[in-house]
Amino acid sequence: MRADRTFAYGATAGLIGDLLLGDPRRGHPVAAFGRAAAAVERVLWRDDRGRGALHTLVCAGGAATAAALASRAVRGRPAASVALTAAATWTVIGGTSLGREARAIGGALAAGDVEAARERLPHLCGRDPQSLDADGIARAVVESVAENTSDAVVGALVWGALAGVPGLVGFRAVNTLDAMVGHKSARYRRYGWASARLDDVMGWPGARLTAVLAALAGPDTKGAARAWRADAARHPSPNAGPVEAAFAGALGVRLGGTLSYAGRVEHRPVLNAPGRAVEVADIERAVRLSRTVGLLTLAGAVAARAAVRKGRTWVAGC
Repeated sequence: MRADRTFAYGATAGLIGDLLLGDPRRGHPVAAFGRAAAAVERVLWRDDRGRGALHTLVCAGGAATAAALASRAVRGRPAASVALTAAATWTVIGGTSLGREARAIGGALAAGDVEAARERLPHLCGRDPQSLDADGIARAVVESVAENTSDAVVGALVWGALAGVPGLVGFRAVNTLDAMVGHKSARYRRYGWASARLDDVMGWPGARLTAVLAALAGPDTKGAARAWRADAARHPSPNAGPVEAAFAGALGVRLGGTLSYAGRVEHRPVLNAPGRAVEVADIERAVRLSRTVGLLTLAGAVAARAAVRKGRTWVAGC
């Protein structure tokens, strides 16, 4: 079976699996990778960029190499190749669980149970929930849905289209390492530098595609384009900026502003200042937009791989 068809069938099956099942509640391979990465960190950690780079190479490189070996082992067996692609896609995609968590928090807010929403928020993002009121929680959820649409769905599919199963697994490994060690705390400012920079590089194409698709699929295309152009570069993250700005403009809301992580207060720029404040109902709108963007990404990735193959065939025939 041709590689483009293997990806098309496998990635579609994996995304359907995610839509129907979400993430496994126990024994998730990403969680196992996280435990292995933490064990490597205990051995390697020093307050040093070189040690952090070695940590990134061992963990992310090891995951991608294992995926490449698995792909080679099933080469020439179409059913096994499709099954491996499907399993890898389902493992690395997290769109359904993202939507479930967001909706659970939105449901608590709609019921007036702010404490329940605060208890649930750490499942979705790392902000200090006790510092947030209901409006702040709703804004945090919409921002997290936007950013994780790129990290948990679009970026993985982009790298799967580019590099097959190793691309899927490698992207998720790098993204997981960034979440673990890529923040600017005293412990990880130097040690996590390599993971954070590699995540920026690998997340770049997926973030821009997410922003484009959010603008095209959202209710306000012009607003999304305007917010992206005006505000994305002001965000401290080179990849979250375009995504959150595009979602803000598409939904007609304001994102950004003051937030708190682990007791550290950050004053981020406001994205889409002409928009209104986020409301609880905007959580559902953001989740629906996220799902649409994920489905469009799959269609685009499959079409791109088919087009590349046809182009190569045409060149070979000239």
